[in-house]
Amino acid sequence: MSPVEIGLVSVAAIVVLIYLGLYIPVALGVVSFVAVWLMRDNFQLALNLLKVAVGDSVMEYTFATVPLFTFMGLVVSKAGLGADIYSVMSSAMRRVRGGIGMATVGANAVFAAVTGSSIASASVFARVSVPQMLDLDYNPRFAVGVVAGSSVLGMIIPPSAMLIIYSFVAEQSVGDMFLAGIVPGLLLALAYVVAIAVMGWLTPGFVGGRPADEITPLSRSEVAARTLPTLALIAIVLGGIYTGWMTPVEAGAAGALVGLVIAVLRGRMTLRLFWQALLETGHITAAILFLITAASLYSRMLGLAGLPNQLGALLEGAEVGFFALMALYVVLMLFLGTLLDTASIILIVVPLFLPLIEPMGLSLVWFGIITVVGAEIGLLTPPLGISCFVIKATLADSRISLRDVFMGALPFAAVMLVVLIVLIRFPQLSLAILN
Repeated sequence: MSPVEIGLVSVAAIVVLIYLGLYIPVALGVVSFVAVWLMRDNFQLALNLLKVAVGDSVMEYTFATVPLFTFMGLVVSKAGLGADIYSVMSSAMRRVRGGIGMATVGANAVFAAVTGSSIASASVFARVSVPQMLDLDYNPRFAVGVVAGSSVLGMIIPPSAMLIIYSFVAEQSVGDMFLAGIVPGLLLALAYVVAIAVMGWLTPGFVGGRPADEITPLSRSEVAARTLPTLALIAIVLGGIYTGWMTPVEAGAAGALVGLVIAVLRGRMTLRLFWQALLETGHITAAILFLITAASLYSRMLGLAGLPNQLGALLEGAEVGFFALMALYVVLMLFLGTLLDTASIILIVVPLFLPLIEPMGLSLVWFGIITVVGAEIGLLTPPLGISCFVIKATLADSRISLRDVFMGALPFAAVMLVVLIVLIRFPQLSLAILN
């Protein structure tokens, strides 16, 4: 077999093995290692590439952003900041049709800015928002759909684990990726709010609900007490990066410290919970470290096989332009989204398409935003839809089936697709803060 043929078989084998349940980094690393060995018939070369992959990825200083932002997100979740923001939002929107759904979106957008995790958002708001919406006679499908749809904001609005993973794969600045994610994240949140208003007008039966008169309005002091800690944390982390006062690593450290102080002052942090947060941070960091190392080896295997060059020559021969290329890319991500999780999609498709994007003079930061948004649609689509599974498991409510969660999330997946098309058409939206 030629190197190109081995490369093609390797990519297919990785997708199949992941779909069959093999741990993602193991599938990426083992298949890539064996492929390099077969292509060059040299075990030592494959071993040397593995050493280089480790040295050029997770041993970099910027990798420290991973444990710091992970710890910050875990501490903030335990501090109850998500519930506080939701209570403020729901109080303000209590008389608007679909207002509690809009409040969930708004609270998720703010919560995303201090956690960076779609799974954490889905878990928190499934407990906080869905029961209240059901009590207010909202359609159960709409209630879980709002939580599922808005949970993806955690992977787009910085700090985001997926933006960090992309920055390592594409060798881009973590700080630039964080800043680029702000406008698209807020745009998606706004699109969700508009979509809820439109659904409430055109399909009131799907939304349901009634004015939430039983929700007590909050006083100014209560609003301040529940929002200032979160806003201060956002200002420290993102403000520090944006102004240049802190690097992403320093911002992560500052955010982790401030989040821990907030949790302690609120009486939400004990030694046992602190130890649990440290252990969970270690587990998550080790998993991401393994992912990035395996992805680095996979990228080198693709380059050795010449697969990106072959794909580029094929598309050039077919005279595929920018929009056709992006259409192909989006369709591929949507297809993989039905089978794989977001990290797997990024690690598999980005090394294939980066050599095609760079010669076009396109921003790799913009391409990263497109990649994350496109891959995140998979969180809402069956059969894998991780956010939907988390919501179902968190609720443990026999009245709501997994099918209800997926059907409720479907309109929000469609909104994400529309926003993705807008971001492709207008790259300046992703690069506005950087320029």
